[in-house]
Amino acid sequence: MSQDLTSVLYERRMQQGPVVRIRRVPAATPGAVAAVIEVDRRAGTPREAEGGIPPALMAVEGETEDAVVASLLPFADDDSALARLLAACGIR
Repeated sequence: MSQDLTSVLYERRMQQGPVVRIRRVPAATPGAVAAVIEVDRRAGTPREAEGGIPPALMAVEGETEDAVVASLLPFADDDSALARLLAACGIR
């Protein structure tokens, strides 16, 4: 499955190479906007061409794209918070 890059609301490359994204996903609540944080550890490697969507580390719903990005951005911008989320999800 290929990632829909039009749904990426925020993206940054970590110093170690992986890419952190906040990506819009279908909301469970009608009329809401949902987004997730994901870390693409294949970015910049030959495996990147395989495609796929990394597992969601954290998900939120809100009224607008700006609201969900504001909720997730403090985690997406903090490498230590991302490391804790990865560990909590059992991802090494």
